[in-house]
Amino acid sequence: MKIIITGASGFVGQNLMNYLQDTNKIELLSIRYQFSNELVIKGDAIIHLAGKAHDLKKVSSEKEYFEANFELTKKLFNAFLKSESKDFIYFSSVKAIADKVSGILYENDKANPKTIYGQSKFKAEEYILSQEIPEEKRVIIIRPCMIHGPGNKGNLNLLYSVIKKGIPYPLAAFENERSFLGIDNLNFLVKAILEDRTIPSGVYNFADDEFLSTNELVNIISAVLKVKNKKIAIPKNIIHSMARIGDLIRLPLNSETIQKLTENYRVSNHKVKEVIGIKKLPYTTKQGLEKTIKSFIDK
Repeated sequence: MKIIITGASGFVGQNLMNYLQDTNKIELLSIRYQFSNELVIKGDAIIHLAGKAHDLKKVSSEKEYFEANFELTKKLFNAFLKSESKDFIYFSSVKAIADKVSGILYENDKANPKTIYGQSKFKAEEYILSQEIPEEKRVIIIRPCMIHGPGNKGNLNLLYSVIKKGIPYPLAAFENERSFLGIDNLNFLVKAILEDRTIPSGVYNFADDEFLSTNELVNIISAVLKVKNKKIAIPKNIIHSMARIGDLIRLPLNSETIQKLTENYRVSNHKVKEVIGIKKLPYTTKQGLEKTIKSFIDK
């Protein structure tokens, strides 16, 4: 099978390319500089990863997000519809649906993205789902939650740095549950979808099987680092007051950081496992996180 990948220079793209290339022919497509040029698709499947990620520093404009995440996706999808390619796999995000989750996030939940990033991703989804898909073609929209894996510190970076330096984790008073997605499970799911064309078009959440609290994550990082597990349960009202100060003078401990570390964000992966025909993913959340943390140490 010839698979075209956009955004292959990113963390997910690099991993998918390496994982799939043993049994498939991989072609990389750079669409960043082809905005005004005609796109021609010549492959059996397209995996569309290119786009603008969530900007934690908040320096990107609304226009940049919509050009990268909506306009480019629209152009690529139109080229797919004109081509002989059979599969279009679009990597969206759970943030296209919800920034906060009170229960468990399912694929059919009503979209209410608050950030420009989430809105631009959802607009791309809306466009794709509004088009008439020829019978012989298949369109898969993937909504991954927080992805991690060897070499990609991402949102784990701050927590890892704190624990490595021996600084006590101050948010132990908060109990939460959230979903993670290990890169090995992501690779497994994409390959399973590509190899089984009886899996129907649709929207699929990607997440590991288990929910994990940030306190449990601290335990895992401490165990891998072989350092004493230091946690302090500072009262929540004091933490929120400190966060407001952090917002004003731009400290690492601010309201957004507190939300990310303490919020509930549980994502259901039942639908994708059901269509693939499995009860469990190959790797547990703990296994994936241990592998990720070990890669930080080896650097």
